Amino acid sequence: LVIGVEKYIDLPDAQFADRDAEAVTEHLLAMGYPSRNVVHLSGEKAVKSSMEKFIETWLPNNVNENSRVFFYFSGHGAPDVKTGQAYLVPREGDANFLENTGYPVKRLYQKLGELKAKQIIIAMDACFSGAGGRSVLAKGARPLVTKIDEGSISSGKLIAFSSSAGTDISGTIEDQGHGAFTYYFLKGLDGAAKNEKGEVTVKGLYDYLKPKVQDTARRNNRDQTPQLMPST
Repeated sequence: LVIGVEKYIDLPDAQFADRDAEAVTEHLLAMGYPSRNVVHLSGEKAVKSSMEKFIETWLPNNVNENSRVFFYFSGHGAPDVKTGQAYLVPREGDANFLENTGYPVKRLYQKLGELKAKQIIIAMDACFSGAGGRSVLAKGARPLVTKIDEGSISSGKLIAFSSSAGTDISGTIEDQGHGAFTYYFLKGLDGAAKNEKGEVTVKGLYDYLKPKVQDTARRNNRDQTPQLMPST
């Protein structure tokens, strides 16, 4: 399930998010995922009701105990300024009414963790700082929300890559036309993160992309440290 939200109804664009999602979809197909099993939501399809439908109904109906599930989101994240809870922001999302218009990251972890699948991999190129980049904040609120609650992962079959730490800004690589996290995530999957056996492992992929993204961010005078949950 691949979701890219670049153009929002009432929020600034999340630059290159649609291209990110398209590239991820192409990679999944190239890796052998059947096209009937790959759902790509972008543009007018990337609304909250579609996210709920595919996360909470389509996936449970289409996976079994041998399935490997991959969930990807590229677009804005946002923190609830009162609770610090992290939300993914769909196309019609409103940072002032996240409880009604956003999709909680905690809920994402819970719903995916309940799947029968043997492994679920999550990758999110969004941030929850409210300080710019791929995050938004309620009008009149001050960045930063000092403690971001992105939830936790208790299921042993769930692995989550996120593009930045709670107070970081997730940025882009202008000349590549992609989010920095997505660009290096896909490069790593393509083989740059292979070990001596020619395999790309979760830890190997993270160990490859983390310093690459950090270095790219530093060159633009900001901090961005990708996260892996649970940490290995």
